[in-house]
Amino acid sequence: MSERAKEKIKVLIVDDIPETRENLKKLLFFEQDIDVVGTASSGREAIELAAELKPHVILMDINMPDMDGIAATRTVVEKVPGAQVIMMSVQGEMSYVRESMRAGAREFLIKPFTSDELITSLRRVYDLRPVVPVGTVGVTQGLGLDATGQLTAHEGKVVAVFSAKGGAGCSTVAVNLACALKLEQKNNEVALWDTSFQFGDIGVMLNLQASRTIVDILPQVDDLDPDLLDEVMLSHGSGVKVLLAPAEPQHADAIQPKNLTTIIDVMRRTYDWIIIDTWTSLYDQVLTILDSADRIVLLLTPEIPAVKNTRLFFDIAEKLGYPPEKNMLVLNKWDRRSGIRPEKLQGAFNHSLDGIIPLDERVVLTSVNQGVPFVLNNRTAPISQSILEFGKRLAEVLLPQSEESAVAEEVGTQPQPTHTGRLGRLLG
Repeated sequence: MSERAKEKIKVLIVDDIPETRENLKKLLFFEQDIDVVGTASSGREAIELAAELKPHVILMDINMPDMDGIAATRTVVEKVPGAQVIMMSVQGEMSYVRESMRAGAREFLIKPFTSDELITSLRRVYDLRPVVPVGTVGVTQGLGLDATGQLTAHEGKVVAVFSAKGGAGCSTVAVNLACALKLEQKNNEVALWDTSFQFGDIGVMLNLQASRTIVDILPQVDDLDPDLLDEVMLSHGSGVKVLLAPAEPQHADAIQPKNLTTIIDVMRRTYDWIIIDTWTSLYDQVLTILDSADRIVLLLTPEIPAVKNTRLFFDIAEKLGYPPEKNMLVLNKWDRRSGIRPEKLQGAFNHSLDGIIPLDERVVLTSVNQGVPFVLNNRTAPISQSILEFGKRLAEVLLPQSEESAVAEEVGTQPQPTHTGRLGRLLG
């Protein structure tokens, strides 16, 4: 067992009301792995004690007379980088949550909360805390350590699921692919983003209530950081974090391509895998996503119109400057009775098939209606196995990093091109 696993969670309680401080101490007294190392009655006292006691977690009240919890958190995060802050407040409005996360708080508890909620939150935040190397001050969110102990930029992999023909099953594949990656790579963080901004279905397919969506990010998008993003993402039982499309179609017009670039950049710093469900379009929003993707999972169904549109997309991708390997062609809803053979499709596109997903209307319909991905509740089905295998294929392709790509990451990525009227200019 590591030293980190053996140690107790050192907690500092900060609240200007003495009764609250005592009640919190009593709630934590019988927890064998938690040690309350101190209490403070103000933000300024909290800063002094945090620097002295080096707690793992600080329970911080948001409203205090001399210095509020948000201001105190900003200073603590800077001066004591190993400490994680859980903000407490009787007010649960999203504006308070956003300000707290922007200040550096990791979680937000609304008073009154139960002892189970408190203890679960403490342990979760403790497990998420970074291990700060000796002599390192102010570790930036989004940095990690390589095999030599050097700080490196986290660079998650972006996979866009796209089809040139509607009805190809992009949402179904995106949902199950995200869950498959989480199943096979439990230590990796997986995000799923629904960018069908007018009529997104991911929330329904995962049985998630749209309590928070991308609309909650837009007012703060220029200041977006991993903590604020995490507050808006919803947690699914599989371990996948989900960013939902707007609950109402009219909000789609407010989402600009530059907003998407910002969100993708922050997601790369936060998650190992970012699976993006797109819709059949080549407007600027979709082109921005396809540009940013490390791989495009190009879904094709065994129908002549889908074959025709997919061929058109390959032509457009070439004009857009996408390298051939960026597109991973996947035949979805494959049925031997369709009359279109996979080997003929490979010849028609001069591109290999990277995956074949069989048609199974019963399994898919049951999954969608129950709100449970079929890779989770029907893992042995051929359709589930095909997606699990494709997830492994993705990992083989994207996880190994060459020296050349490492140098490119060190230098930094180039600015994303602007898409206003871009497709028209390419094809005109």
